[in-house]
Amino acid sequence: MKFTEDRLEQAIIELLVAEGYPHTLGEALDRNPDDVLIKSDLRQFLAARYQADLITDYEIESIIHKLEYLPASDLYDTNKAIMKLVADGFTLKREDYTQKDLYIQLIDYEALDNNRFRIVNQMEIQGFELRIPDGILYINGLPLVVFEFKSSIREDATMLDAYTQLTTRYKRDIPELFKYNALCVISDGVNSKMGSFFAPYEFYYSWRKVTGDEKLEKDGIHSLLTMMSGLFDKTRLLDVIRNFIYVPDKSSKEEKIVCRYPQYYAATKLYANIKQHMKVLDANGKFDESDALRDGKGGTYFGATGCGKSFTMLFLARLLMKDAALGSPTIILITDRTDLDDQLSKTFTNAKTYIGDENIISVESRAELREELKGRKSGGVFLTTIHKFTEDLALLTERTNVICISDEAHRSQINLQQKITVTEDGVKKTYGFAKYLHDSLPNATYVGFTGTPIDATLDVFGPVVDSYTMVESVFDEITVRIVYEGRAAKVLLDSKQLDEVEKYYKHSVESGANEYQVDKSKQTMASMSTILGDPDRIRAIAEDFVQHYEARVSEGTTQKGKAMFVCSSREAAYQLYKDIIELRPEWDEVRACEEGSTLSESDKKKVKPMERVKMIMTRNKDDAKGMWDNLGNKDYRKELDRQFKNGKSNFKIAIVVDMWLTGFDVPFLDTIYIDKPLQKHSLIQTISRVNRKFEGKESGLVVDYMGIKKQMNLALSHYTGGQIQNLEDIQKSVVVVKDHLNLLDTVYHKFDSSLYFNGTPLQQLNCLNAAADFALQSKKLEKRFMDLAKRLKSAYDICVGSSELTKAHKDKIHYYLAIRTIIFKITTGGAPDVEQMNQKVRELVKDALLSDGVEEIFKLGDNTDGEIDIFDEDYLAKLEVIKQPNTKLELLQQLLAKAIGELKKTNKVKGVDFSKKMNALVEKYNDRDEQDLLRAEVIGDFSDEIIKLYHELREEMASFGEMGIDFEEKAFYDILLSLAHKYDFTYPEDKLIELSKEVKKLIDEKAKYTDWNKRDDIKAELQFDLMILLDAWGYPPVDSKEVYKEIFEQAENFKKSRVV
Repeated sequence: MKFTEDRLEQAIIELLVAEGYPHTLGEALDRNPDDVLIKSDLRQFLAARYQADLITDYEIESIIHKLEYLPASDLYDTNKAIMKLVADGFTLKREDYTQKDLYIQLIDYEALDNNRFRIVNQMEIQGFELRIPDGILYINGLPLVVFEFKSSIREDATMLDAYTQLTTRYKRDIPELFKYNALCVISDGVNSKMGSFFAPYEFYYSWRKVTGDEKLEKDGIHSLLTMMSGLFDKTRLLDVIRNFIYVPDKSSKEEKIVCRYPQYYAATKLYANIKQHMKVLDANGKFDESDALRDGKGGTYFGATGCGKSFTMLFLARLLMKDAALGSPTIILITDRTDLDDQLSKTFTNAKTYIGDENIISVESRAELREELKGRKSGGVFLTTIHKFTEDLALLTERTNVICISDEAHRSQINLQQKITVTEDGVKKTYGFAKYLHDSLPNATYVGFTGTPIDATLDVFGPVVDSYTMVESVFDEITVRIVYEGRAAKVLLDSKQLDEVEKYYKHSVESGANEYQVDKSKQTMASMSTILGDPDRIRAIAEDFVQHYEARVSEGTTQKGKAMFVCSSREAAYQLYKDIIELRPEWDEVRACEEGSTLSESDKKKVKPMERVKMIMTRNKDDAKGMWDNLGNKDYRKELDRQFKNGKSNFKIAIVVDMWLTGFDVPFLDTIYIDKPLQKHSLIQTISRVNRKFEGKESGLVVDYMGIKKQMNLALSHYTGGQIQNLEDIQKSVVVVKDHLNLLDTVYHKFDSSLYFNGTPLQQLNCLNAAADFALQSKKLEKRFMDLAKRLKSAYDICVGSSELTKAHKDKIHYYLAIRTIIFKITTGGAPDVEQMNQKVRELVKDALLSDGVEEIFKLGDNTDGEIDIFDEDYLAKLEVIKQPNTKLELLQQLLAKAIGELKKTNKVKGVDFSKKMNALVEKYNDRDEQDLLRAEVIGDFSDEIIKLYHELREEMASFGEMGIDFEEKAFYDILLSLAHKYDFTYPEDKLIELSKEVKKLIDEKAKYTDWNKRDDIKAELQFDLMILLDAWGYPPVDSKEVYKEIFEQAENFKKSRVV
């Protein structure tokens, strides 16, 4: 028995029933076909919940009307409005206007058992088309979760198909259902993911934990079971629906964020911890020290960089604000950015509705913060930076319901001790972060968010309450893996310099230096910067960088050609910049946009003309004129920020020293070059610039000119909670490439490829065609070759710049990838494969396309260049001359399949008949003996049979002419004839032709109404008239329902295929 989609549907329903959701079949519900609400459930819930308030039937109907009245045509805004009604409730004007308004909640979040839950399947929904979603989870009659399943054993049924079905087909045909949708689940049994209906596919994620305390091992727990027991635990699901779905106040895109499991567990654990640790004041307003737990330390959250900490903070802020017991606290968010114009403040200031507070303000100074807090008893979210916060030590407020959330702000200032700096203006005292906090907000509760915890963090905020490491984040596909390529040996001028670098690191450790303290040893630093600033060395780096960068761009292994180069000092950065421009003067030319791009009108407003390489640093008053002019002011840097984040901008290479290394997100940035001694947290922050997820991006590449591999692995093990993640060395990919070349060589050991490497362009082309044909001998061989070539390509994309790959290696790689592309085009007949679309076809394949032979195959196998008339004699003639037998057969099969598809549109009976014939042929071909695999005459015979069948089909399509009837009449003739054969009776040919004409007249009569096939009255009339007609013509009394069914379906077929 096969494990089909139906079996999967049953399995998932059983799991949901075990979680307490009763199962109902769609047909058992009392509803109209176009209803998506189960109104009886909603009526009963409201009547019971508000019985004491004497809610009237009229009021209940007005609530249902309010929901139904919101239009599905504006799906995003309607869904946003309904999500708010579901999460926050609303006030209802009473029928008796003398009574005060009634606060209505559509879900009872306190008493779970008061709600009416159901999981419904097989429910037909009539929208613009009739659709049957696989599963819908209802709460109080609202369809809040939609499930779509695909079979786990059919390779061609993917999770992406399930996603597309929901977001394209259902959105088009039954949009009404998604007005009420909180989230969607797609599953093939092996993988299960959830996400927002409006999210792109890559933002659907598994739910891998149940209690949130499990340790995630490499293979995780079965993601379907964890989703059912984790997300679909009733309490948790209602919590997610109420508090963990964020829709921005204003959005140019259709944004709706549903939490991922790490965000849910982090926010809920911190929320519980904060409530336990909040300080309490005694009757005299003094801090009550009797409960040691109430110490104001709300806890530390340690989350990998790039996994959505901003949203975790947002979810936490809502939980805190909505808690009646906390009396709507004031939240102060302190970040370590110098600039508040960043993602975090944009997210928060655009979440007033969601958090439930109109006062969400970025404060520009400590004085402004004091002003905002003065006299305020509750509420308000204030964002400030560490630099503003540490302007003085004066008291801000003594209230206890203040939550202070620090986003990496403690990095530069964790200690309590003071530091004295003597300047020209006198003595300046500065203190550690903790002192500022304790003096300014003595009774607040502190929460720390960090991607890199250090022991002193814990003194301020308390122990780690929850963590989510880089290893987990890569495993969950929230970030991509980071690959390491060491190129230090290429540019360190002699071994003494290497020793100096090692000595520097050793010295730092011995002197007890951590990454936050300035190293006391001027001597070590001096020798270090001398080495790093050595002009010959920087020149060598510039030459290597240009070569490496250009190789990645030309091979198409980088997404948008964006790269970041981290230098050790401003001087080194400027020197590198000058060297790069000297090597590539054209990179200093101002261009409107990147090469090969064209700008639309809206693009022109966003993309500013710019050079390819820019330095990102603040100006220094002693800068040389060239450097000063190049750097620009703060507004100019903001523009650079925008342009770097735009894929079409010509600005591709950013040279930085300290800026842009934290909190700067460019998802398509996939290469970072490092020539700076970095340690621990700053190293993790820096390399995390390239781990963001982007369509088609498989990994982020760190290119190291410093020799910091050991430091990186140390830092990674430190920050992955012991889940050691040594960076993948580029070396591994080189080994994989060489191994796969050997494996491919063995596949092709009987094939002579010498002409490809030594012949003329035409000989090369013929060789490629023959090589593709060689792989097409059998499905098994084709699959093996395609799998090996795909893995070869993934590995080559990573190590394309490695000097270990010789020209001979690269030629061979391109040879196999060219074969892969040709096979791909032949076998898929133009259906795109994500990877093919995302990667540029290799240069060599492009060259090959220009000559005639392959061009022909590509056009035949892919009808994207406009429709091809498959019944055109020329088309068949072109196929006939293809020399490669397997290729020819593959294309002939596609031709026949397309032709049968055309026939089915006009004549269902004959179409099915030809389908059976073709399937029998293909089966016979696939079951041929091993020894016949290569025999050209065997393949030739099959090709001939397919051509014969194709000619028969063409004759069939034209046969109506000879009979003196049109093709529609011929279709009805075939139905009547096939039924005569089926029930073994004879009926005169001439009468059959005349009867077919009469049936056609009858159908035309009924089909003059556009909605005839949807109207039951017309369908009943048609069935009755048909019975009378058949009786009048003496057509034997076979089951008239069967005749009606066949004729009705054929008539519907015409309706669909007719060009209006």
